[in-house]
Amino acid sequence: MNYTYILRCSDDTLYTGWTNDLQKRLEAHNSKRGAKYTKGRTPVRLVYYEEYSTKEDAMRREFAIKRLTRAEKLALIAGFDQTRHSGYGSD
Repeated sequence: MNYTYILRCSDDTLYTGWTNDLQKRLEAHNSKRGAKYTKGRTPVRLVYYEEYSTKEDAMRREFAIKRLTRAEKLALIAGFDQTRHSGYGSD
């Protein structure tokens, strides 16, 4: 499975990425081995994700989300049902 995700950083900024192992990637971000952008903004918290069967689809969606405004990203996050997507350390 492949994922497109949004993180909320400690400075309240949002980071969007993709991965094929969501838990491992979240741990990497929080241990400062993730993206350069998140290294100085830990801890980060998973606030949104989508699942895709292919890497290409996840990457395409990442690109689309990155083009959204902050308000549009916040609307995506607000509509995300955390109770249906448990098990990825979102707290």
